Amino acid sequence: MPPISTEETPIPPARPRPSRLAALEPLKLPVFRMLWSTWLIANICMWMNDVAAAWMMTSLTTSPIWVALVQSASTLPVFLLGLPSGALADILDRRRWLMATQFWLAATAVVLCAAIALDLMTAPLLLALTFANGIGLALRWPVFSAIVPELVPRTQLPAALGLNGIAMNASRIVGPLTAGVLIASAGSVWVFALNAVLSVASGFVVLRWRREHKPNPLGRERLISAMRVGVQFVWQSQRMRAVLTRITIFFFHSTALLALLPLLARNLQDGGAGTFTLLLAAMGSGAIVAVLFLPRLRQALGRDQLVLRGTALQSAATAVMAFAPNAWIAVPAMFFGGMAWITVANSLSVSAQLALPDWVRARGMSTYQMAIMGASAIGAALWGQVATVTDLQVSLVIAAATGTLVMLAALRWVTDVSGEDDTSPAKAGWTSGPPAEAPQEDGRVVVTIEFIIEPARAAAFHLVMQQTRRARLSQGAIGWELLHDIAEPGRYVEQIVDESWTEHLRRFNRATAADMALRERRLAFHLGESPPVVTRYIVRR
Repeated sequence: MPPISTEETPIPPARPRPSRLAALEPLKLPVFRMLWSTWLIANICMWMNDVAAAWMMTSLTTSPIWVALVQSASTLPVFLLGLPSGALADILDRRRWLMATQFWLAATAVVLCAAIALDLMTAPLLLALTFANGIGLALRWPVFSAIVPELVPRTQLPAALGLNGIAMNASRIVGPLTAGVLIASAGSVWVFALNAVLSVASGFVVLRWRREHKPNPLGRERLISAMRVGVQFVWQSQRMRAVLTRITIFFFHSTALLALLPLLARNLQDGGAGTFTLLLAAMGSGAIVAVLFLPRLRQALGRDQLVLRGTALQSAATAVMAFAPNAWIAVPAMFFGGMAWITVANSLSVSAQLALPDWVRARGMSTYQMAIMGASAIGAALWGQVATVTDLQVSLVIAAATGTLVMLAALRWVTDVSGEDDTSPAKAGWTSGPPAEAPQEDGRVVVTIEFIIEPARAAAFHLVMQQTRRARLSQGAIGWELLHDIAEPGRYVEQIVDESWTEHLRRFNRATAADMALRERRLAFHLGESPPVVTRYIVRR
């Protein structure tokens, strides 16, 4: 046998290793750069407002519960209004909605300034205005999350989300420092005044963005219906369920460190308020540095490997902080904790964005944010209670150990689909789409599709139809069943129920390339030259 020539078996070229500057590529796009700057300023304002409000409450009352309620008033709207705000961001013009949220925050800051200047500020009023500011934050986050994929190519989406993480962590350093300097030199009122000016300026920056809004030809969705469809999509998406499970586990356990950090800082040698600020800055710095290495990490490791290793690093940082005697050990631990935090959050955020079609993106990302806020709130209460019953070290060690163990179990049992579905809008039409004219009657629409298959292939057909069920419900159908003819084993009837004729048409408009590929797999089972028989009914009222 003659030797095999190397010319006949060429070695494929190695994949180029991304440089650290690849993490900054999206900033070359003018629109993304403009909106990213707006996001950075907005987050600085958020931290400034939280610090000033908490400090002002200490001057209005000495009751610990009132001081603690400032944080609750700031974060509770994000949890309560997450789904409605996501639905509104999908229904309305996203540019105008983002601009409106900025002016809402500016108006809240102006009212705060006026109440302080007129000496009308009280503890209940401060809580109410902090809650109003939280409403603006709750309305802004989903729309900004939905806008980012519009601005950058799909290949740059991970880097763009990493830059958003840099903005969040940089603001965690700049915001409190700026607020502290202003409070010490001029008073809290000037923090709120600066907040108002920056919020108005950010609103006018968004006004410069010339985004073309394409109204839905079927009209705006009703809010309640849009929320229902958003929940259905997330529930039926195997990838979104896996992402939400992982992010909930991570923040439920990692929040132990942040919730107990003020007490840890106080217990360190020569610890105090300055030490607490230093530890927060170390965490933010670690997150910023980690973003520069994320492109290479994503190329070397899969998502779940990044999540597992990031969770293990976070657990290690938490365990070190439990026993750290001084800042020399605590600061590096918080630095690596920040690196772990951004690695896990960015990996799961990218996975969620890639799983969401544009029509439901804001609703999907709002559930992601709600999972983070809910897990953080419950986790902080639990680990604080554990520390009360035992001590700080025991609480942090339990959180560190269980965090990694529970994440291992989730990766084992809450599986994700292999590969990524193409969530781009379907380019091909439906051969048996709905009639051009709407029926004269109103009511629910029942659609039946008749398949004739080879009985020997029934098991494989059932698997495809289970995927079809998830696809139909994720697009907004309110009911789905697969009927089997007893007398004719090869005859199946798929039955779909839609809320109305308009919602029936919306299902066709929401179809993605992945849905069309699934349709071809269904049709491959059908016998005969003619396509499956489709019949539409209106449920008489």
